Amino acid sequence: MRLSWKKIVVPLLLLFFTEIKGQALANSMIVDTIPVDTSRVEKPVKKSLIKKLITYLSLDGDQESKKSNKPSISLLGGPFYNTDSKFGVAVMGVSTFRLKGCDTTEQFSNAQLSFSLSTAKFWSLVFKGNLFTPREAVRVNYWADLSYEPSYFWGIGYDNGHNDQNKTMQHKHYLIAKVEGLFRVARGLHMGPTVLFNFNRSDNIARPWLLEGQALTTYNYGVGAVLEYDSRDLITDAHKGVYFHLGQLFRPKFLWNRYAFSTTEFQACYYHPVWKGGIVASEVMGQFNYGNPSWGMMAQVGDSYHMRGYYRGRYRDKHMLNFQVELRQHLWHRHGITLWLGGGTAFHNQSTFKHFLPNWGIGYRFAFRRRMNVRLDIGWAKGGESGIIFGINEAF
Repeated sequence: MRLSWKKIVVPLLLLFFTEIKGQALANSMIVDTIPVDTSRVEKPVKKSLIKKLITYLSLDGDQESKKSNKPSISLLGGPFYNTDSKFGVAVMGVSTFRLKGCDTTEQFSNAQLSFSLSTAKFWSLVFKGNLFTPREAVRVNYWADLSYEPSYFWGIGYDNGHNDQNKTMQHKHYLIAKVEGLFRVARGLHMGPTVLFNFNRSDNIARPWLLEGQALTTYNYGVGAVLEYDSRDLITDAHKGVYFHLGQLFRPKFLWNRYAFSTTEFQACYYHPVWKGGIVASEVMGQFNYGNPSWGMMAQVGDSYHMRGYYRGRYRDKHMLNFQVELRQHLWHRHGITLWLGGGTAFHNQSTFKHFLPNWGIGYRFAFRRRMNVRLDIGWAKGGESGIIFGINEAF
């Protein structure tokens, strides 16, 4: 009797699948009968306030990864002291984020909001930052500073600033608002328009002749263009690269400017690693006004970023030029130190470009976040003048 292959194979396949189905049913019945110990199920652990604070103060804060597009918000506050405003308290908030469409290899956009209040009745509200679209096709730089400042005024020109007898108390309000919209024209090179508004209002001062007949209240509207080249690895804490900024502003009379003038300003920075943990940063900058700038719009020597240690506005004139070279050295864990040398001057024309104002100082750095430092700088100036500056991120 001859058997076909179908009569042998088909029954074997039916038997095989029947056995597999029965074994699966048996296994499911065994699993269903195993008791589950619900007491061993892990529950989410709530962090105490101290642990939350430690996590917040860690280098990465509450972020899972700096390589993601997750936005970060950091808050910091504390006391400060400087020559201009004396003792005070400052509160700062910094946000880093990437706009939609940016990948994780591109720079973070950033925004910083700070408020300061001091025993000298000085207060200041500052909002500034940078926006980067995907592939940096567009960069937007913005800065606004609204302040009330009881400060000293020496008059206009180097000679008046050098004369201690001119020192006069001046209470003033001022507002500076500036926006630059830059479009990419080549790798690292951007250019575009800029708009600027300035407002200054002073009370009556004891030596009104120091104002040289100018009004106590002045304001200016300006428009212009900016050319910018930037190859820095990170704008808030550059370790290498070059930055160059050239701006031309016009403040004509038909834009409701009582004091009509134009301004040319430039800034050139170079960053280079020299050894392990050591960065040399250098900067040259200048401001040149042509026309009739008001007392509040003249180029001034000294602020929290340049010529640190000079009383801001003591030396003011139509033009200003300064430079600084800084060594930034990482010391241990989150701590670092900086040393700098620099100098500059304020002058009216070529014939008065003969005075040199030296500047030097030392600073402490604490890494509040990765590549985001809290800085405390002590700067010294000509004649033994000094100043203490507290801030976030590097001076330049």
